[in-house]
Parts: sequence; structure tokens; C-alpha cells
Amino acid sequence: MKKITILIPCHNEEKGITKVLENIPREQLKKNGYEVNVVVIDNNSTDKTVLFARLAGASVIHEERKGKGYAIRRAFESIDNNVDYVVMLDGDDTYKAQEIPRLIEPLESGFCDVIVGSRLGGKTLDGSFKFINRFANWAYAFLVRQFYRANVTDVLSGFFAWKREVLDNLKLHLNSDGFAIEMEMVTKLVKLGYRVYSVPITYDIRQGESKIDAIKDGVRILRMFFQNLHWSPNQFRPKKLTIEVGTKTF
Repeated sequence: MKKITILIPCHNEEKGITKVLENIPREQLKKNGYEVNVVVIDNNSTDKTVLFARLAGASVIHEERKGKGYAIRRAFESIDNNVDYVVMLDGDDTYKAQEIPRLIEPLESGFCDVIVGSRLGGKTLDGSFKFINRFANWAYAFLVRQFYRANVTDVLSGFFAWKREVLDNLKLHLNSDGFAIEMEMVTKLVKLGYRVYSVPITYDIRQGESKIDAIKDGVRILRMFFQNLHWSPNQFRPKKLTIEVGTKTF
């Protein structure tokens, strides 16, 4: 039986986390041959997010540094080596957990290495996507398609699925601390040579308050776009380990 780890980064999501966890299609995934492990990453919540997550049967890990990027990077470090696929979605019930099998199928069939759930190519429910947010997301996706040649239609989505070995490589190159993490992941995945595609998803009205600062985070996302245009994985160089034995250095 193959294994899926579902990651849910949360900061004060007590209004949505229970519904997200209840909607994970565990029985369907089991019938499809998958064993499911759910991990909620508590990003320094001050409400009852952790309590509700545990009551719903999820494992909880903590990341004290506030910021979605920190939470996601912490989550990636927690993944077991025997996991086959990793899914991530937000804890505010904007993304529908019951649609997880749609993201897994292209990975299982060998079609691609990474799937991004697309709100722009999918179904957005009334009131879920303000015009300014939709336009900004469309513009970012257009830029990434043109300059990175990435065949994706939503580069700021919080609904992802990866083959685990892809994350083993990707996590070495991530440094975002906030909401620019999705842009960093998509652009660096393309630069690393992985096959990244989108599938349509449902996007609903969020439960609880948004944590995004439209102007400040928008600038950071745009900066990440330009910063990674000339990024190369060859820029990453592990520190050389030196061992001194007598007068010799190895």
C-alpha cells in the first residue's frame, strides 16, 4: 500500500480546520490503495486550532516562527522517507479536501512530478475570489508562463501534490518565510527541471480572517518572481566538510 502525507499549515484556523480534516476522503483513498497520514503544522496559533486538529485525529507539529514559508519548510522536514506522495492544502476550507484524489492521479499515472490546484482554471464559488485578487493571480500566472515556460494556470495556489522525492530536492533550495513561498516553489520547481502542471479545483469562501497583506505580500511575491529568473540549482553548494588528522586536511 502506497503512503500519502497530507500537510495543513495553520495559523489561527479554528473555524475551518475541523471541516478540512473531516472532508479528507480517507475511505476513497484507502480503496485506491493509499495509506493516509495527516499532519497539521501549527504556526504559533493563539486560538483552538491545535485542540480541534487533535480531536479530528491529525498529528500536530509546531513552528514557532510566524510565517507560512516557515510553516511549510518545517512541514517538509517532517516527511518520512517511506512516503510516496505529499499533498498540501490550507486549513481555512477554501480548498476542498475531498478533491485530493484529483491531484494524486496525474502523479500516480506518471504524467508529471508536481500538481498545482488551479482556482483560475477551476470553479470559484460566489464571494470567494475578489476581482482584484483574481486579476493579480492571473497576472502572476501569465508572467510565470511567459518567462519560466511553466504550464501552470495558478502560481499562488495553496493546494499542491508532489512526488516525495521531488520535495527531497526542492526543500534544499527554499528560503521564503511568508506568502511568497508558493511563487518560490513553482519557479524553482521549473528551474529544477520537474514536470509541473495544473488541475482545476473548487475555491470557496474562507473560514476566519485572511492573514495576507495585499500590498506588502504582493511586493514580496513579485520580488520572488524576478529574483528566481536567473536562479540556478547550481548556485546551491553544500558546505565542504573538512577533517583534520595530524597535519593533513581531508
